Amino acid sequence: MHTVAVLSLKGGVGKTTVALGLASAALRRGVRTLVIDLDPQCNATSTLEPDDTDTSIYDVLQEPTLEKVRAAIATSTWGEGVDVLAGSEDAELLNHPDPGESRLGRLREALRVLAEDEEVPYQLVLLDCPPSLGQLTRSALVAADRALLVTEPTMFAVAGVQRAFEAVQSEREHNADLQPLGVVVNRVRPRSHEHQFRIEELRDIFGPLVMPVALPDRLAVQQAQGACMPIHEWGTPGAREVALAFNLLLARILRISRSRRRPVHSDFDDEEIQEAVEA
Repeated sequence: MHTVAVLSLKGGVGKTTVALGLASAALRRGVRTLVIDLDPQCNATSTLEPDDTDTSIYDVLQEPTLEKVRAAIATSTWGEGVDVLAGSEDAELLNHPDPGESRLGRLREALRVLAEDEEVPYQLVLLDCPPSLGQLTRSALVAADRALLVTEPTMFAVAGVQRAFEAVQSEREHNADLQPLGVVVNRVRPRSHEHQFRIEELRDIFGPLVMPVALPDRLAVQQAQGACMPIHEWGTPGAREVALAFNLLLARILRISRSRRRPVHSDFDDEEIQEAVEA
């Protein structure tokens, strides 16, 4: 079970968009996926439109038993391949700025008991984090194998992803297995000199951790989310361009996760490209 925390410490950069795009790519590829909505805004839950659940992430983080976890999970309207552990506005009440180790370990415990449940064989778990460094985001970093950092090509967003990277490194004190998966740049306009400057700035800071594919700024993303549909099913030229980018990102995630020690390279290999095109 590959567990990826999707985070940024600046709001509005499209963190949930990335989590949903990866879920869409996973659905197309037949990778059984669970999206855990840790953001009290609950945008991922709203877009995936699961049936009402008896419990939510709020209850799971208070009592991480298998019973609570199962009751908080529902199938999304996207299809049986993508489930949701429902978010809750009440989760903000648990977002302590300085939680103890016991609180930080509850999500990890919930995923442990879920992984032992043979009736729920998830291959990929995506943790959609809030844009703040409290208990919710830190719990995700303690529970995850990898952290995917999301940014936009703007000055303030670059500063935010630097803080997020520092948070990942700091949280390895509680999760020695945690590794940064990479930095994905969202909402890129290729003809913008400012965007190209910021991308080069990110490469100077993070080197090969900057993903070799950027997500283009396309209206289709907002249209698909507004219709609560996977980007792969939207069908416009812009949607197909974004969907291919998410296919490449998913291929990279799955291949890196198979080998925990594999280094991140600056280019996609031929097998990853072929997997993305075929998906």
